[in-house]
Amino acid sequence: MKNHILIAGIATLMLASCAQKSQTELTLSGLNPTKFQTVVNDAQTGLYTLKNKAGMEVCITNFGGRIVSIMVPDKNGEMKDVVLGFDSIADYINVPSDFGASIGRYANRINQGKMVLDGDTIQLPKNNFGHCLHGGPKGWQYQVYEANPIDETTLELTRFSPDGDANFPGNLTAKVLFKLTDDNAIDIKYSATTDKKTVINMTNHSYFNLSGNPSKAATDHILYVNADNYTPVDRTYMTTGEIVPVKDTPMDFTTPKAVGRDITNFDFIQLKYGNGYDHNWVLNTNGDVKQLAAKLTSPESGISLEVYTDEPGIQVYTGNFLDGTVKGKKGIVYNQRASVCLETQHYPDSPNKPQWPSVILEPGQTYNSECIFKFSVEK
Repeated sequence: MKNHILIAGIATLMLASCAQKSQTELTLSGLNPTKFQTVVNDAQTGLYTLKNKAGMEVCITNFGGRIVSIMVPDKNGEMKDVVLGFDSIADYINVPSDFGASIGRYANRINQGKMVLDGDTIQLPKNNFGHCLHGGPKGWQYQVYEANPIDETTLELTRFSPDGDANFPGNLTAKVLFKLTDDNAIDIKYSATTDKKTVINMTNHSYFNLSGNPSKAATDHILYVNADNYTPVDRTYMTTGEIVPVKDTPMDFTTPKAVGRDITNFDFIQLKYGNGYDHNWVLNTNGDVKQLAAKLTSPESGISLEVYTDEPGIQVYTGNFLDGTVKGKKGIVYNQRASVCLETQHYPDSPNKPQWPSVILEPGQTYNSECIFKFSVEK
């Protein structure tokens, strides 16, 4: 009997040891999942790893619905992590950012945080030059989504936003479905329903550096944007309501060119206002998710990113306000223009610009939006 008890005890210890080992096993990108296991706002956070048959890996945390790492092969077959982020939930909390986040309720800016719905003026929180940016200071990038891992390639995140959340009207339930395909694409589908008239505009805010080395600027990346027009801004980054041609301006990426070629041409007032590129392009794709919206390529690694969406616009942001004060994954310092963001969206401040595609969601309707990030290699 004593031998049986001893054997059982040893077996229990071995199982516990194996469980501990499996919990602390690092991801391909070098993340420790235990550093993402904590409680924020009374909700459990974690790290969820998606893998496909090609060996690509995507790590996502339900804190802010953030893509934390993306491992894809470069032109030499070496796996590279191509997004900026942090090594733990503590870092995401201690250094507020939108790295990789699923943004809501409203991505980008709403002028002075004000909008009018059915004659009622709604005042939203201000957090950026007097405007409401990315849902305000307590936007969804700082909230915990409910996570539902469906299989090894699919993760569903759900966020319930109560009526009056950041003063947005309506009890709203939003979902973000991440699907990693076998051809190295991340297919992101957003959906939402409400019980009261409201506005919604969701996006993913990943900061891409396709060289796999974010200590280097991404200004050498070659960018194509399938857009003949863009929406200019004032000195507070607020859209003016105009839609103007990109032709014969530094905003023209209809012919691929290096991100940094014209980025410091501050004689062009839009680049001066944005301290670089931080603008919405009006896509030529007419909501067709099968048409290429944008393409970004690192000459160094050969890694290319194609973006497809059913949204009418895309925000290109070139990390102009990264200033070397933030240390990300593996302690790497993120300097100015260490990345390029490609945020599919409705245009900024659409609630106050009725001439633009509507962002209004009514009870009984379902909001749907799709963004596909497809990776490949150019040798």
